[in-house]
Amino acid sequence: MSEEIVLVERDGPVALVTLNRPDALNALSRALRAEIVRVFTELKDDEDVRAVVLTGSGRAFTAGIDLKEAGQTGFALGADEDSKSIDMARALKEYPWPIIGAINGFAITGGFELALMCDVLLASEHAKFADTHARVGIVPGWGLSQKLSRLIGISRAKELSFSGNFLDAHTAERWGLVNRVYPSDELIPHAMKLAHDMCSTQPDLLKQYKALIDDGFGMSFAEGMKEELRRSIAHSESVTADAVEEARKQVTERGRGQQG
Repeated sequence: MSEEIVLVERDGPVALVTLNRPDALNALSRALRAEIVRVFTELKDDEDVRAVVLTGSGRAFTAGIDLKEAGQTGFALGADEDSKSIDMARALKEYPWPIIGAINGFAITGGFELALMCDVLLASEHAKFADTHARVGIVPGWGLSQKLSRLIGISRAKELSFSGNFLDAHTAERWGLVNRVYPSDELIPHAMKLAHDMCSTQPDLLKQYKALIDDGFGMSFAEGMKEELRRSIAHSESVTADAVEEARKQVTERGRGQQG
């Protein structure tokens, strides 16, 4: 039996998804992209899973498009009808629950774009990011040119994209690209813990909140504020004062337990 190129491990409501082509730095071959799409499509319909931690095996998160393969088959990104089965961007966008990217090593070009498809990024001390589109002669097609500038500022985004230089984990944290940096052996445990923390919130609201933030991010600030109010009013019709008071007590107790 051939080795699985995407590994899925379930820990209660959290799925750990690992890209598993370590000898190829988890390069995004068509087969790997198709498997990522299949896994996220299946997890979307899995009622027991409410968060995903996405990482890579070996020294890389992913080094991006498999250039050797692409030289023979072309650079299909999954945006047309004939390549929907490898459209990672759509599959991750349609996944309704949180995705935590645990960036364990190189995240280069298309791999950088895959990282930016996640909701939250945590990194190991060995993580390195690079946008080499301009160096290899490819125009981004999975959102990097738009997402990166919104996350770290347009000047820093241009620095990375125009130079193709690597960004180390600690600088990525200072620039706001990743939330936190951990020693390599602590990355997955911390990512899994954060995922479980997210899953401990009210399931319906967790899904609604992700949709609200993502939808609002694509609007102007004024439009986003109106959309928040609209959805808040709609949701309030299903909320009782007793339920809110009970939830408030649980939050207070949890806060006391986290002090110190």
